[in-house]
Amino acid sequence: MRHLKEDIEFKVINSLADHPSITQRDLARLLGFSLGKVNYCIQALMGKGMIKIKNFKNSNNKSSYQYFFTPKGIEQKSRLTIEFLKIKINEHENLVKEIKALEKMCNDLSMHNEVEKK
Repeated sequence: MRHLKEDIEFKVINSLADHPSITQRDLARLLGFSLGKVNYCIQALMGKGMIKIKNFKNSNNKSSYQYFFTPKGIEQKSRLTIEFLKIKINEHENLVKEIKALEKMCNDLSMHNEVEKK
């Protein structure tokens, strides 16, 4: 469960870093999450002191916000990126092993079929 929570946090943090002026609704669409999940995650990030939000009062769009990372948020983004990379490398290594095993199985079946034909 912790991995899933960190995965969601990682995706939100990276998206906010790439699009600091994105609306929560657009962020939800981008990530395929519900608006409530995005709002909850942003509130949690603010509560942990990782991001700050600035409202542009002079903007015509009163719901226009800019997300800023605190030093703690930058540190967390780096940590999550490293953890996410480790997980993906492990997944890749496991997939390579599985592919090799399937290739061997196919070769063995192919050789077995050749023997039966003779």
